[in-house]
Order: sequence, then C-alpha cells, then structure tokens
Amino acid sequence: MEKNINVTLKIWRQAGPKVKGEFEIYKLDNVSTDSSFLEMLDMLNEKLIHARKEPIAFDHDCREGICGMCSLYINGHPHGLDGETTTCQLHMRRFHDGQTITIEPWRSAAFPVIKDLMVDRGAYDKIIQAGGYVSVNTGGIPDGNAIPISKLAADEAMDAASCIGCGACAAACKNGSAMLFVAAKVSQLALLPQGKIEAAARAKAMVAKMDELGFGNCTNTQACEAECPKGISISHIARLNREFLSAKFKD
Repeated sequence: MEKNINVTLKIWRQAGPKVKGEFEIYKLDNVSTDSSFLEMLDMLNEKLIHARKEPIAFDHDCREGICGMCSLYINGHPHGLDGETTTCQLHMRRFHDGQTITIEPWRSAAFPVIKDLMVDRGAYDKIIQAGGYVSVNTGGIPDGNAIPISKLAADEAMDAASCIGCGACAAACKNGSAMLFVAAKVSQLALLPQGKIEAAARAKAMVAKMDELGFGNCTNTQACEAECPKGISISHIARLNREFLSAKFKD
C-alpha cells in the first residue's frame, strides 16, 4: 500500500578526486514508498536545483538492474540491504518514516571518486581489455548449435556471465579485491569451447592486470558473494585459481 514518508539523507559530497569531501544532511518529505531509490534522489536534486544549489552527482543508466552503474553504498551495504538487488531496483518501501539514510560512493582505492557519489570504475574495463574476450576468424562463422555444450556447463557459464561489473564485490571486500569479478569473467569463457583456446593467456593476463591496478588479495570472507546484486558464487574464484595455476604450470 502506497504511503508517503519523511527521510533524512546523509550524503557524501566531494567536488573532485583531489578535493576533501564531507557528509551533508538533507531533509526530504513526502517521499512515496512506491518510488525507487534513484527517483528519490531525483526528487532531492529537483529540490536543490529549485533552491539554486548544486545537485548531487550520481551514476545511473538503464534503471533495470542490468548495467551496474547505479553503484551506491547505502547504510553500510553496496546497493542497500536487499539481497540480489541493484540500487535502481531498491524501493523506498524498504525504509521507514523518519529514518536516516547514509549514502556513499564505492570505497575502494581502485575506484577513485569523480564527484559526489560517482566513481571511476574504468579499472574493470581495463581488466576485460587484458583478456576477457575470445578471438575468432571473421568470415564464415559456424552455427552456434554446431558445437555441443552440456547444459550443466552452459548454465554455469550463463550464471557467471550475469555479472554486471558494478564493483560491489570490490567495494564490499575489506581488501578491495576484484577476484569475484575477474573469476566470473574468466569462468564464463573457461566453461565454453570458444574460450578454451586462449584460456591460459586470459587467466594470467587478467590476474596480472588486476594486481597492477591496485586491487587487494582475496581472503575468502565471502563478503563479495553476500553483497553481489546478481548472486555470483565464490565457486567461480576456485575455478579462476585452477585456471591460473594450470597456466603457470604450463609455463
């Protein structure tokens, strides 16, 4: 049942990556519980613009839980308290009247703040560029059904491919590790015949790039899995370790 609530917003404001930031407090009244979290921020920005104040910068695109750009730390959790939910899918019915909501950007050295709640997640793109792809000859391409793949492998590859690269895993990890992201991207290709050819080079290159970009080591606390909006399993990290060690032994 729809109702309106009043909330207090404690939001991180930072003008740029080299500028000291701080929390600012805002009061927002008559927020519909049927509105999404991002719609609530839109309401706040409309209020700020009307008052001739600087609106809050935050990232978003599809608002359908697909792109991962809506990356916010909400009350101490990436994307909020709801499991397997992105920020854009979070609704204000999950909050109560008079509640204080703390909103922060990702806290990770590899994701520097651009402005306010926006961070640069380009490090993930660089990891993908290092090896998260397959090389094929152009021209006559065989039909996709021509290569038999077991349903078990196909399902597991699809589960890994559901990773949207939002960065919640690194933001949740006490070490700022990107292992779950890298593992998902390696796993989705390692399970399929199209990805076997470059498997060894891929595992080594992506892990090396991850280390180069300053991500921390995995200590298996499972915080990444718990906070992942797509429920990516840490079992993929085990596969990444096997792929990496196998590649090293071949060397």
